[in-house]
Amino acid sequence: MASLGFSIAMIASTSPTLTDTRLISSSMGCVSTNAAPSLSSVSMVSSSPVVKRSVRSFKFRASMSPSIETRPDSDVGVVSSPTTKKVLIPIGYGTEEIEAVVLVDVLRRAGAEVTVASVEQKLDVEASSGTKLLADVLISKCADQFYDLVALPGGMPGAVRLRDCKILEKIMKRQAEDKRLYGAISMAPAITLLPWGLLTRKRTTGHPAFFGKLPTFWAVKTNIQISGELTTSRGPGTSFQFALSLVEQLFGESTAKSVEEFLLLRDGYQNPKNEEFNSIDWSLDHIPRVLIPVANGSEEVEVVTISDVLRRAKVDVTVASVERSLRITASQGTKFITDKLIGEAAESSYDLILLPGGHTGSERLQKSKILKKLLREQHETGQIFGATNTSSAILHKHGLLKERRTTVYPSETNVPTNHLMIEGAEVVIDGNVITSLGLATVTKFSLAIVSKLFGHARARSVSEGLVHEYPRHLTPS
Repeated sequence: MASLGFSIAMIASTSPTLTDTRLISSSMGCVSTNAAPSLSSVSMVSSSPVVKRSVRSFKFRASMSPSIETRPDSDVGVVSSPTTKKVLIPIGYGTEEIEAVVLVDVLRRAGAEVTVASVEQKLDVEASSGTKLLADVLISKCADQFYDLVALPGGMPGAVRLRDCKILEKIMKRQAEDKRLYGAISMAPAITLLPWGLLTRKRTTGHPAFFGKLPTFWAVKTNIQISGELTTSRGPGTSFQFALSLVEQLFGESTAKSVEEFLLLRDGYQNPKNEEFNSIDWSLDHIPRVLIPVANGSEEVEVVTISDVLRRAKVDVTVASVERSLRITASQGTKFITDKLIGEAAESSYDLILLPGGHTGSERLQKSKILKKLLREQHETGQIFGATNTSSAILHKHGLLKERRTTVYPSETNVPTNHLMIEGAEVVIDGNVITSLGLATVTKFSLAIVSKLFGHARARSVSEGLVHEYPRHLTPS
């Protein structure tokens, strides 16, 4: 898996610093006698149906209309909140990367000061599908800090590594005792919070595969469950809902609505619209090889989600930098260390080339002569290629979408007047080309690729592991 993985460094712009700690030496993370487990891509499948969104309404005492500011490297802006909120997101070996990155991304867009802390004895952490995350600090640096919210991503064995961290356990228990917000998603409610006694008399949800481990009379099959200061959710497919629920509790409904609009969460998370024209067979007689080129300013949620979903489906994924360095600074400040530079990646052939979005990232991808050559060769040989978000414009500008139906990011203005955009569609496939609006629609984009490569059965299996509702109109009767 190491050969397929790429590294992500999530660096908070305002990480806290401490001169001393109450719980343990600041030079160390959580001490464990167990070696870090080896990781593999895991797609956990459950027969339990995904229950529609059920979130209790809240009234906030100081709900104010948010203002919007744009970071120099951000493609959709950040909500400026009247009060800074501090958030802690711990990670460990085997943390689910979609859940961790979505939490960081969404909360930063809302204006939160997010710190990512490693519960291991080093900052770099390998996640459940092979992604390497670099935390801002070791968890010991957070021991004496005040947080408005502590949110735990799931994943296995990540949830176990969080559970075994005594410093994090004390932080979480103090958070609950002080009646400040805390949350957990996927496996973390059952595997991490339950042994700590933090689910007592709390309505709770979690990943369907671990639902039976929750207290019987308090377990609820909803995508989101709020019980006092505790919020729980089900898996990667409900990460955006989980993060937005936390934003609403921290900043108020108007801020959550603003962020929701940026993320393209339309129609109350229901009724996704996929369109296909000029259908051709994408199936292969070998393991599909996929190239994901990235640049400074690429949208990290899209890169991580596409990689995670495709790897769950057993696709060989390579993430390549078009910059001079393997290290990439993404649109919301996340830092990636890619598998290869684009020059080295160009020495191999790929069945699919997929471009993630992000305004700055798209502009830099467009300038890459090597990538332009790869895309032209892909087009001329009839191979598959596609783009999400603003990167659809790259394909237009390189002349690769003539007479092709596409969808593009709504704010993109540099699109030829003669292009064929399908209004209202989130994912469009036309022959060997696939495009998507990106952001919160990128899971649908990724699953559509899995379905075309392997069929509905595998796509539905991956979707269930994600706790993402697979579109019924795509399921054979």
